[in-house]
Amino acid sequence: MEALQHVPTQIAVMGAGAVGCYFGGMLARAGHEVTLIGRPSHVEAVQRDGLWLDTQTFSEHVRLQASVDVAAVAGAQLLLFCVKSTDSLDAARQIAPYLAEDAVVMSLQNGVDNAFALQSVLPQPVIPAVVYVATEMAGPGHVRHNGRGELVIGDAAASADIAALFGAAGVPVEVSDNVIGALWAKLIVNCAYNALSAITQMPYGRLVQGEGVDQLMREVVNECLAVAAAAGISVPGDSFEDVARIARTMADQYSSTAQDLARGKRSEIDHLNGYVVRQAQALGIEAPVNQTLHTLVKLMESRI
Repeated sequence: MEALQHVPTQIAVMGAGAVGCYFGGMLARAGHEVTLIGRPSHVEAVQRDGLWLDTQTFSEHVRLQASVDVAAVAGAQLLLFCVKSTDSLDAARQIAPYLAEDAVVMSLQNGVDNAFALQSVLPQPVIPAVVYVATEMAGPGHVRHNGRGELVIGDAAASADIAALFGAAGVPVEVSDNVIGALWAKLIVNCAYNALSAITQMPYGRLVQGEGVDQLMREVVNECLAVAAAAGISVPGDSFEDVARIARTMADQYSSTAQDLARGKRSEIDHLNGYVVRQAQALGIEAPVNQTLHTLVKLMESRI
């Protein structure tokens, strides 16, 4: 995969939502051949006008390909897999007949177990990625970047080349030999913010100013760390500081769960707080705050 650093590369994005469009758009802007696979209204806008990549440092239309057909993954050397966690296995089975044998798949998804689920379906190597970016779809063909934009990826044969590829496109990538711990670190941040942002429909900066929110988030983090420790997971860094930093670096961001519920869509809460609750139950420990947040979001989903 070394050649990917030096020549335009064929890249497909399966699930062209805010995350997929941001990273796919950055790679296309760097000269790579990118195809977005997404919903009809989004695809039509991109085919007509290009992708409006609206970032904190620039705003421009980026020309790339777009399709509603999963067969458009054919020929891609690198596949960015960005579908909702709830749709992972179904989407993987759909693309399996078309994906090149020598392709590399990157899972840019919430939760900690998506890459393993994909690997159970796909023979191609699947590299887990931890995504730290604040983005939203501001309209068909329009992705808005609200902050950050880095990746942590697993240490695999192609990882160094992928890191160089993204780095040249302005996307910092860290290769980690403890990507499971890194995924848990991101999961903990999501568990602290996603449900609360969804329930209140508040962005992170306003959310943390609420009475009692700081203590509630600390309880979420403590539960998550206890579950991780019981599972033998080493979570890197300081999770409490990681949670606090999100409100400073992504103050205007609404969680993906909040965005889903606002649009009348199912969320990934089963793969966030719900995942922690299931792991806690399997380990014989309790996670009542995560369970409460999970239950409240599920009740909100039941109204959709």
